[in-house]
Amino acid sequence: MEKVAVLGGGSWATAIVKILSENKSQVHWWMRNRNDVQHLISYKHNPRYLSQVSFDLNYVKPTSDIQAVLAAADWVILAVPAAFVRLALADLAEDTFTGKVVVSAIKGMIPEENVLITDYMERNYHVPNSHQLVIAGPCHAEEVALEKQSYLTIGSHDMPTAERFCELLRNRYVKANPLDDLDGIEYCAVMKNIIAMACGIARGLNYGDNFQAVMVSNAMFEIERFLDAIMPIHRDLSGSAYLGDLLVTAYSQFSRNRTFGNMIGHGYTVKSAQIEMNMVAEGYYAVQSIFELNKKLKVDMPITNAVYHVLYERISPAVEFEILKDKFK
Repeated sequence: MEKVAVLGGGSWATAIVKILSENKSQVHWWMRNRNDVQHLISYKHNPRYLSQVSFDLNYVKPTSDIQAVLAAADWVILAVPAAFVRLALADLAEDTFTGKVVVSAIKGMIPEENVLITDYMERNYHVPNSHQLVIAGPCHAEEVALEKQSYLTIGSHDMPTAERFCELLRNRYVKANPLDDLDGIEYCAVMKNIIAMACGIARGLNYGDNFQAVMVSNAMFEIERFLDAIMPIHRDLSGSAYLGDLLVTAYSQFSRNRTFGNMIGHGYTVKSAQIEMNMVAEGYYAVQSIFELNKKLKVDMPITNAVYHVLYERISPAVEFEILKDKFK
């Protein structure tokens, strides 16, 4: 029986625990909120997210003791929002993850430091790239809960390890495949949240499907230019880990980044949108990180710039998108 630690109590963490436990892995599930842990133990479901999913406690061991969770596992899945990674891991020793495979299920960057999760784990906890994986692909937690057919891509520099992890995930409604572009997949997952916010803002401003289709197609060129500037290797961005993930995030009713953007387009302030959603939209933090990184790279990124101007410089969405629309072909 594989022993897996899952850190995080949100919808994506809950969906991952569902997949792993149904495949008979032993899942040690860390949640910060002790009341949520006790509720899960008593009633076998997460009280806050995907509460329709019931867990077999023979395979799922919930706790608020992060040290115990990590000590018991060989695989560690990080599924907390990027903005809270430092807080969640703050009390851990630098050698905590020695000998373990660390899997990032986070589609975001460490705010202020402007680094990917994998880079942060290597820098602060000495986890080599060969022991890190990234979960990517178009796979909303809500559809996993409904057991809709879903596809995951596991990014890695070590294909045998990635394949082993894929085996833990594969079931009748989840297909998983490895891909040797860990960094490109991780950056693309960050970028697609920014684009989804732009799509949401456009919806809030009453732009239609025609405009969104053009913006998403232009977004692929923007992502390609950025990836070529920061790590130029040959990659096919039409794959599901790239284009597929962008499309589902840009168009789906379940996309929290699109929802957040839609609220901004309708006139909400950032703070009021965050309060009403009660969920973290990774794109809000990601756009600042990408914008700061691009000050050195100087890549042409009109969509990223527009979202940054709206969220951080408080420029009117209507004004900013009036400018943006003339930059598309």
